[in-house]
Amino acid sequence: MSARWNLLKGWFSRTIDPGERVSKSRQKRRERGIWQRRFWAHLMTDQDDFNRHFDYIHWNPVKHGLVTRVVDWPYSSFHRYVEQGVYSRNWGSNERFELEGVE
Repeated sequence: MSARWNLLKGWFSRTIDPGERVSKSRQKRRERGIWQRRFWAHLMTDQDDFNRHFDYIHWNPVKHGLVTRVVDWPYSSFHRYVEQGVYSRNWGSNERFELEGVE
């Protein structure tokens, strides 16, 4: 799994223009500033586990202050799930989440 991510990140990093802020530590290691250094692999155990992780992914832009409502993040798969009827368009708009078992 790590080798795959390494290849994917390397390929992608070479195909986009540089320009992001890169710390001295990352420069020393020849790393781009677009990637977090580590990743977390998790095997989904059941439908509830899957649902919690998708809720976390969709809530994350709100959690980090990038938008005020989930629906406002244009890059999210949330919009596709709204079209499929999985989420309502205003999901996450009126409450704050503490999602357990993720992150």
